[in-house]
Amino acid sequence: MANKCLINRQGCDILMRGGDCMLGEAMSEKLKILTDAAKYDASCSSSGSSRKNTASGIGAAESCGICHSWSADGRCISLLKILMTNRCIYDCAYCVNRVGNDIRRALMTPREIADLTIEFYRRNYVEGLFLSSGIYKSPDYTTELLIETARLLREEYKFNGYIHMKGIPGTDEALVQRLAFYADRMSVNIELPSETGLKLLAPHKTKTGILKPMNSLAGGIAINRYERKKSRKAGIFLPAGQTTQMIVGATTDRDRHILRLAESLYKRIHLKRVYYSAYVPVVTDTRLPVVTEPPLEREHRLYQADWLLRFYGFKADEILSEDNPDFDLYLDPKACWALRHPEVFPVEINKASYEMLLRVPGIGVLSARRICAARRSAYLSFDTVKRLGIVMKRAKYFITCKGKYFGGSYNLQNIDRTLRLQERQASYEPTSLF
Repeated sequence: MANKCLINRQGCDILMRGGDCMLGEAMSEKLKILTDAAKYDASCSSSGSSRKNTASGIGAAESCGICHSWSADGRCISLLKILMTNRCIYDCAYCVNRVGNDIRRALMTPREIADLTIEFYRRNYVEGLFLSSGIYKSPDYTTELLIETARLLREEYKFNGYIHMKGIPGTDEALVQRLAFYADRMSVNIELPSETGLKLLAPHKTKTGILKPMNSLAGGIAINRYERKKSRKAGIFLPAGQTTQMIVGATTDRDRHILRLAESLYKRIHLKRVYYSAYVPVVTDTRLPVVTEPPLEREHRLYQADWLLRFYGFKADEILSEDNPDFDLYLDPKACWALRHPEVFPVEINKASYEMLLRVPGIGVLSARRICAARRSAYLSFDTVKRLGIVMKRAKYFITCKGKYFGGSYNLQNIDRTLRLQERQASYEPTSLF
């Protein structure tokens, strides 16, 4: 995620060019505080929305997507990522905005946020808004302020750009539904993957309070999809879906538990994405673990396994088991699965099913499709397969071409050692975003 394209604390300097300041000193200070407070939420990335511009409106959220990354045509697309307020009545042990933490507090009104978003959009700083908030007074009161912000943007300013709103756990279902009709995407963050973890580190939150708005949004999306089939005049309800975030490393939950929870959310609530955030020790509390650095490698493995769940046909219990409940930090989950199933490999590239090809290390979704298309006209040789986008230095140990094996001797120990060496050579030193 290219967080560098966000309007963050350092990015506020772009508002002071040539002595012409678009913000007053007080507003500029609020912006610094609230953008800095929002940086720990990873669930703002988006694959985009189908909301289009209207004749009298400004902005659009086309299907190419608003995301903190590079788009297909090479553009870096940015959002104004901000908290409405970092004042919070909750005392979550891991959160920098917790009520007991001695930090500078600020609050922006719905009008201020709407004006700021439009001003930034007109100056081509951003293409959309990601708005979260601390729990101010109550979940319902906070959500009402979020609704008013979105209403001002959509109805008064006729803004058709991308809007991502934070769903507040414990909010009344009717308010959640109202907010969703204005937003393109919403995220209700689970944060801690078990009820035990919630009771220990976030005693004001409950599993029911988190899942209730998520289920409400899922139901609203399904109903809206049915209504739009009957009439295109029906309003758009959350066209970019919903996401959530889980913190990794703040509790003793095993990787298998986290992955199974993500799998359940994909199946039952049809989430677009589950985001995993390595625990960053930004506050001190006796309930929190003592860590020297964030578990970034573990976060990386969860993202890889999540990809296997969504696009490669794997199940959580295939990737991790009761005997192996945590990821191997030195080898990716797909390669680990392949090495645990020597009875399956090597597979013949000209005969293996599409589903089986996806389980071969080094073969992705696109290259598997290319193989299936190419072998309709001719048997594929090793040289032909190399030109189809396969990472052959990994795949050659698990495939045959026309009955020939090109990985030397089929020795699992040697293959394991070679793959680990390749991964170690390809690794990079992570850079802190904070």
